[in-house]
Amino acid sequence: MRKIAGLISPVRLSLILPLLILTIPLAAVGQTMQTAPYDHVHLSVPDPAKAAEWYIKYMGGAKAGANDVSFGSTLLMFRKAEGAPGSTGSVIDHIGFSFSDLDAKMKELQTPEAGAKVTMAVRDVPNLFKLGFIEDPWGVKIEVVQDPETPGFHHIHLRATDPEGLMKWISDSFGGERAKLKGRIDGLKYGPVWVLAQKSNEETAASNGRAIDHLGWRAVNLDKTSAELKAKGVKFTMEPRAYGSLRIAFVDGPAGLKVELVQR
Repeated sequence: MRKIAGLISPVRLSLILPLLILTIPLAAVGQTMQTAPYDHVHLSVPDPAKAAEWYIKYMGGAKAGANDVSFGSTLLMFRKAEGAPGSTGSVIDHIGFSFSDLDAKMKELQTPEAGAKVTMAVRDVPNLFKLGFIEDPWGVKIEVVQDPETPGFHHIHLRATDPEGLMKWISDSFGGERAKLKGRIDGLKYGPVWVLAQKSNEETAASNGRAIDHLGWRAVNLDKTSAELKAKGVKFTMEPRAYGSLRIAFVDGPAGLKVELVQR
């Protein structure tokens, strides 16, 4: 500091020193406001290996483990469960995938080999994109869209009687960039993945045990993240613990949203 003082006039030094001091707390704030990367969606199916193959063949994923399928940095993970109710009516209503030629994809999905059920034919929504809805062979509701800006795994769509409260809880807990999809639909962005929420006129079912069982965010330091979330009043249903090479924990969110935290 003596060397700096010798090169800078006393007046200028008096102006610079407060700015140097202010950079310390601002940097610290930036570190505590980091967004947690989005990690995975966990699906309940009777045959995890068969479901993984289906999502690789028809949704364009890549094999990422025995029963895991990757879409960029996001994983679809499958757990064995017989008779899980479909995702429709749950707080996690559906997931979305984007394709370059949606008409061709829908024709493929309607073949007997694909086994998907079309619940809404393709339509073009002005100032948004082409979209349609299907159910996979295990009751997962899927929105298929044609959005060149975000190919592959596109979004997660939640439903709740208080969608803004749910989104605020997610934002407060895991960060995310508040943005509008195509300038129209409020959402949170985690890299290329959108998390959206819409209003439900009736209480939605909890996601636990449904075809889409839970969502997953990644934690760099799970114990530190858990302590921060507990300080915010987040309810843990499973404390951090080792799971193979991972450390995981589970929390409950509003409207019955089940969330897994993962340290990889």
